[in-house]
Amino acid sequence: MTKNILLCGVGGQGTVKASRIIALSAMEEGRNVRTAETIGMAQRGGCVVSHVRISDQAIYSPLIPKGKADLLIAFEPGEAVRCIDYLKENGVIIVNRKAVTPVTASLSGSSYDGSDAASYLTEHFPNVRLIDGDRVSEQCGSDKVLNIALLAGAAASGELGISVEGLKDAIRKQLPEKTHAMNMKAVDIVTKGA
Repeated sequence: MTKNILLCGVGGQGTVKASRIIALSAMEEGRNVRTAETIGMAQRGGCVVSHVRISDQAIYSPLIPKGKADLLIAFEPGEAVRCIDYLKENGVIIVNRKAVTPVTASLSGSSYDGSDAASYLTEHFPNVRLIDGDRVSEQCGSDKVLNIALLAGAAASGELGISVEGLKDAIRKQLPEKTHAMNMKAVDIVTKGA
């Protein structure tokens, strides 16, 4: 069975790092993994989409076909809506509540707070979990825990293919030791309401 996970956000949010954590964890379990990223107009502020496909069998393409993603992890509500065509029927969506104003909105002076996008998701899709990334970041003392907070929500959903304890193990193995405490705290806040 293949697990298809699509991650989307904007440059600088940790989307690519999150996809690598998932992929390396699955490879350590001896599973076949394929990944691909599409990166938008800039490193910071451009759209970033990462495809992660995990299977016990051979995988020949790293790209997830539209309508086949089991899990959509969105670092920003508008990006979740933009990528929603990839989600399969009754797929799971983990999304950060906080909007990141797109470059086009900044340049045109228009306002965007992401609330319409978040409302659309919760009204039209049955399996949505909104994560308050700002609250988690504030409690951990760094906004660099956002990707781990979203992965924790995904692990708790059971759709990530990595357990909460497996995620903590991945943090210990794949992230710098100086960041372990704050990332572990982020996992506990999201999964235990700590």
